[in-house]
Amino acid sequence: MALLPARTKHRKHQKGQCKGLTKGAQFVDFGDFGMQALDRGWVTSQQIEACRVTISRTFARKGQVWIRIFPDKPITKKPAETRMGKGKGAPYAWVAVVRPGRVLIEVANVSKEEAKKALRLAAAKLPIKTRFVERVERV
Repeated sequence: MALLPARTKHRKHQKGQCKGLTKGAQFVDFGDFGMQALDRGWVTSQQIEACRVTISRTFARKGQVWIRIFPDKPITKKPAETRMGKGKGAPYAWVAVVRPGRVLIEVANVSKEEAKKALRLAAAKLPIKTRFVERVERV
């Protein structure tokens, strides 16, 4: 079950820049523990799904999971052995743009050790460095 938008305004996007820190989702808001990005990059819908499956299998019908990123950017690719020119390639994947400080996944209703184990296994599926974070009460 790959994540992708139901509809978009434009079929193809430009690459854009991925500089600066995250604009939102810096703190654990829904769960008790989370996985926070330390690098910047693109996370594909397949990678997000692999993380979700890993976490839910580790918990074995316990706990609750929130995915705080959504792949809404189409990435295009030209076919192999195609000559230069002839326009932009067809969309082949959807990615979420991740900047440092973004909380990617949150979990709740499990112990700290279980959460740490599940998020460590899920982090291995991602192309960026992450760290384990806990919920902090903010005023």
